[in-house]
Amino acid sequence: QVQLMESGGASVQAGGSLRVSCAIFGFAASRLCMAWFRQAPGKEREGVAGFSSGGSTNYADSVKGRFTISRDSAKNTLYLQMNSLKPEDTAMYYCAADWVCRWPAANEYKYWGQGTQVTVSS
Repeated sequence: QVQLMESGGASVQAGGSLRVSCAIFGFAASRLCMAWFRQAPGKEREGVAGFSSGGSTNYADSVKGRFTISRDSAKNTLYLQMNSLKPEDTAMYYCAADWVCRWPAANEYKYWGQGTQVTVSS
């Protein structure tokens, strides 16, 4: 059984940086295609960053140039490095995975973590 566990969420000031992590259990992260999503109160879930077939990366326009998705195969962990944070980045961040790359089809990802809260104050 594949399980995902996010961590690293925190409260930071605008302009700061934060890295959230997603530990993967049950299978090698290198065999899964993964992505990060987020959801703020009263808003729809949106894709933040994700891997496509071949390892290419995709980013939402709102985070492009500020966020970086990466994976450490040795640690079996997915990361999202967030720089130049803005108040509008405040949301619950979730990692998702599947055996095939599905970005940006969020509802098609088979495995999801519980989420980690990121709050950015001005």
